[in-house]
Amino acid sequence: MCTIRLQGRGFSLIELIFFIVIVSVGLAGVLQVMQTTAKASADPMVRKQALALAEAVLQEVLQKAYTDPDPLVTTGETTRESFDDVEDYNGRSNATFTDLPAGLSAYTIAIVVAPATLGTLTVKRVSVTVTRGAESINLQGYRGAY
Repeated sequence: MCTIRLQGRGFSLIELIFFIVIVSVGLAGVLQVMQTTAKASADPMVRKQALALAEAVLQEVLQKAYTDPDPLVTTGETTRESFDDVEDYNGRSNATFTDLPAGLSAYTIAIVVAPATLGTLTVKRVSVTVTRGAESINLQGYRGAY
């Protein structure tokens, strides 16, 4: 008589448990990387908003006159509407920019205006720093008397 021996096909319980453990460890690693990426995904938005805010403030300052058009008037230049030269912005911060949208209220603005020279040309260097949390953007521009 012939006996036919059937070989077992499939996986044993131990093999199945090993497979589940290995896949779980790999999946946990992938999810950890995705979580880290998701946490940092807002950082580019913060950087772009800070850069846009710094560019806007720097442009506003650089469009003002190099010297004070009314040097005898020393009072009354306390608001952005009354600023008429670059020096009026020196040392200003968020308190000066009260018309910012609510979404930008978490940003800190600092402006420094200092004399500088570019070769033989005397200019004023305007430095605008916008900060939010650990992100900080610093833009500099020069205003000459032309």
